[in-house]
Amino acid sequence: MSRRKIVISACLLGENVKYDGGNNALHVKILEQWKDEGVLVPLCPEVLGGLSVPRLACEVLQGTNRVVNRIGEDVSEAFSKGAKESLRIAKLEGVCMAILKARSPSCGKDIIYDGTFTSTRVNDSGITCKLLQESGIVVFSEEELSLAEAFWHSKGNAPL
Repeated sequence: MSRRKIVISACLLGENVKYDGGNNALHVKILEQWKDEGVLVPLCPEVLGGLSVPRLACEVLQGTNRVVNRIGEDVSEAFSKGAKESLRIAKLEGVCMAILKARSPSCGKDIIYDGTFTSTRVNDSGITCKLLQESGIVVFSEEELSLAEAFWHSKGNAPL
């Protein structure tokens, strides 16, 4: 039987896919272990949706599923496409959980920016995060790695 896998925001593994062309690399033991074990499935929903690197900063308009960039262009279609492609890959890979970038308009879990580009945070989740959760995939942010590790092991996924 093949092992279950973990979707992870590619920027957290050092891939330069952030809107500004950078990354959010985390250098922590558990991610290195999972990488070595081959259970991580890195992806960037925004790139999968056809957005470029770099690109203008984007935010979800509060209370909607509409996403706009800093100059007001509606980029919702790209975010929706990226979320759907992320889910397709997750299902194909047998993913049971995801570790996504906090506060991202795609990946943010529970807290994202409100769409005004004023650094105002609201209680909501990003487009991809919502879709993965609705499909039964358990989502953690990179700020919840200890919870993610406990969940992973509770599902019988012992280190190789």
